[in-house]
Amino acid sequence: MIPVRDDLRALDGYHSAQVEVDVRLNTNESPFPPPDGFRDALASELSRVDWNRYPDRSAHALRADIADLHGVDPTQVFVANGSNEVLQTVLLAYAGPGRTVATFEPTYQMHAQIARVTGASVVEGERGADFTLDPAEVERVLAGAAPDVVFLTSPNNPTGLVEPRERVEQLLASAPGLVVVDEAYAQFSDWTALDLVDDSRPLVVTRTFSKTWSMAGARLGYLVGPTWLVSELDKVVLPYHLDVVKQLAGRIALRFSTEMNERVATLVSERDRISDALSALPIDVFDSGANFILFRPRDVDGRTVWQQLVDRSVLVRDCSSWPRLDNCLRVTVGTPDENTRFLSALTAIVNDDT
Repeated sequence: MIPVRDDLRALDGYHSAQVEVDVRLNTNESPFPPPDGFRDALASELSRVDWNRYPDRSAHALRADIADLHGVDPTQVFVANGSNEVLQTVLLAYAGPGRTVATFEPTYQMHAQIARVTGASVVEGERGADFTLDPAEVERVLAGAAPDVVFLTSPNNPTGLVEPRERVEQLLASAPGLVVVDEAYAQFSDWTALDLVDDSRPLVVTRTFSKTWSMAGARLGYLVGPTWLVSELDKVVLPYHLDVVKQLAGRIALRFSTEMNERVATLVSERDRISDALSALPIDVFDSGANFILFRPRDVDGRTVWQQLVDRSVLVRDCSSWPRLDNCLRVTVGTPDENTRFLSALTAIVNDDT
């Protein structure tokens, strides 16, 4: 057997429990499928695809449509296979061996994971007990590590916290390198860093089609950033990396923004309902601006609660063994019926009803 690279031996892959249950609320997907019109339009377009030809290498039409959505130039948009490939491409270009990437934990695990896979060193800043980020801690990390890339996730995963605008502005004022704001859940939040993006700032904002556009199965993501940065990404991305199906699916999805906004409104309303119900139980609930909620049972072991939910055919994310997240679980906002079933099951568990 040939050994893996020395710097990868201690790493684990990204895992999320796959359990057969009636109610699956562990991976932050949309509980709603795309509109029927999306399916019909995609099927029609696919019937005319020249399958023997390579796709548009630069996805010009998709980039133009995304640019139109956000009021930017297509040269400011980069698209890839899910936001994780977007992040990987950025790190291949701006991190790598001899460079440093900074994160503020707890946050999305793949930022540090991808950084290490590219060969970069990772420096972890610390959030407070309430998961907020102290400006002094930001300055400590920036001054001490001089990172080449800094990640900030808003809303943060897994905590749900929405970073204030002044925190992004602080990073832009003090960071010596690139600032990446991961906005996978931004449509559920009340503000976005997109209006801070221009060619004078080393800032990129990443987005995904997996959540509000109901396209987790397609694996499509993008970033909006300075033109000079986007042009550099061509040096590291594989040729023809984005297939014709994804390009078509992304363009067609953008025609259904009204339906997307309706789904977001429903999920935000359900998120508030879940949060209110959890707050009435012996549970610590963390404010969320995303399509999920992090919570911590006070008197019951988190892993035990997770298993008892599975026993009732409800699956949430077990974060109880993650660093800094002792006893925590995370629930994705599902359909109203799924949410009611989750709340009923959890209420019975924490009240020790058999």
